[in-house]
Amino acid sequence: MADKRKFYIDGAWVEPAAPRDLEVIDPSTEEPVAVISLGDQPDTDAAVAAAKAAFPGWSAVPPAERLAHVENILAVYKRRAQDMADAITAEMGAPQDLALEDQVGVGTYHIQTFIDAFRTFEFIRPLHPDTPTSMVAWEPVGVVGLITPWNWPMNQVTLKVIPAILAGNTVVLKPSEIAPLSSVVWSEIIDEAGLPKGVYNMVNGDGVGVGTQLSVHPDVEMISFTGSTRAGIAITKAAADTVKKVVLELGGKGANLVFADADEKAVARGARHCFYNSGQSCNAPTRMLVERSFYDTAVEQARKVAEETPVATAHQPGRHIGPVVSKQQWDKIQDLIQKGIDEGARLVAGGPGLPEGVNRGYFVRPTVFADVTNDMTIARQEIFGPVLSIIPFDSEEEAVAIANDTIYGLTNYVQTQDGKRRNRLARQLRAGMVETNGQSRGRGSAFGGVKASGRAREGGVWGLEEFMDSKQISGWDPEA
Repeated sequence: MADKRKFYIDGAWVEPAAPRDLEVIDPSTEEPVAVISLGDQPDTDAAVAAAKAAFPGWSAVPPAERLAHVENILAVYKRRAQDMADAITAEMGAPQDLALEDQVGVGTYHIQTFIDAFRTFEFIRPLHPDTPTSMVAWEPVGVVGLITPWNWPMNQVTLKVIPAILAGNTVVLKPSEIAPLSSVVWSEIIDEAGLPKGVYNMVNGDGVGVGTQLSVHPDVEMISFTGSTRAGIAITKAAADTVKKVVLELGGKGANLVFADADEKAVARGARHCFYNSGQSCNAPTRMLVERSFYDTAVEQARKVAEETPVATAHQPGRHIGPVVSKQQWDKIQDLIQKGIDEGARLVAGGPGLPEGVNRGYFVRPTVFADVTNDMTIARQEIFGPVLSIIPFDSEEEAVAIANDTIYGLTNYVQTQDGKRRNRLARQLRAGMVETNGQSRGRGSAFGGVKASGRAREGGVWGLEEFMDSKQISGWDPEA
């Protein structure tokens, strides 16, 4: 593997201008597994300059050639799958099976989905079928800064890098400094795949450093950010003076509406989804709203799931959950669990402290609270850990009101056998995505939310268009 202290700029691994070392901590062991360097202004400037110099040539490359480069990236990515999985296990604690099958697998899925969408993408098309001289052209934005989180590293890297370069942009990636090892492997993959120099660049750094430097840089035309709502607001403010395009995919506090006629697996499915990836997913259904006639049964089913969910080191196979990513996250989750108890929620399973038999690692007990009200802290704040809050409701109207009573609007869920109700609620719930009865969104769907969840639309055709500007052309000669 490349020297983790180096950055990938202009097609080469380069030394940082003024190295500031940071240990990468394995959350299963609390031991350092690597040391990276945090970049500073000269590193950011060098990466942006390389991307800016490469943009005229790359944006002029025929789409078919850009597609061939991405197909090469996919081939190398598949071959390096185990290396990538090992990095993700070490840096953010995804258990071995989850790391390989889901964390790495979702990257394969996104790259292939973008390839499929790009094959039929029309970069220039008539405004309407009957207006052949009025055209809409889709063109690259320019140099794009990509700032990605630690919880699903390759999900977010592939959702940003691939559509950005397919669209003809050049990019500078700043991965999370907490989980940077996967992006080192990713940069090796890009290098081996033979992408032209300067099209892709990677600088490690923190948010107040490289993240802010990219956000204010006059030569960066767009920022695509995934992370906390707090950081997204800061990036938007920082980017305002240069009037760059800012696209945000932020937090969530998903509501899962479970009606009395839900299928028999609905509660267990929702609880497992909440605990999945140790609860570190922005689209996790962390608020389970249950029709009162079914409420006691649902609470018992959720308790059983929590107590049967094993917690163990990420460095072994199996269908267990691993640690959360850091001591800072662990402390935050513990504080919120205690807050739930202090504010009067009924602790049904789990609770504060490490799981039984564990004396190190950032492990959290799968936790279920019942009798939660929507004004409690655990119902308002994004906990980002395996903590489920169960709230009763008496009517469909009340369920919708509770679900929408949040600053967030990423993903909501509905469990009912009544098709008309599903359709009705899908339109009434304020979210960028609504999933019903355990059915995943279709291939090529966009991922993104509304309100404080940001308004990104990542994936498929929408994900390609997000990294382009549209140009309106009149007087086009269709015969030329």
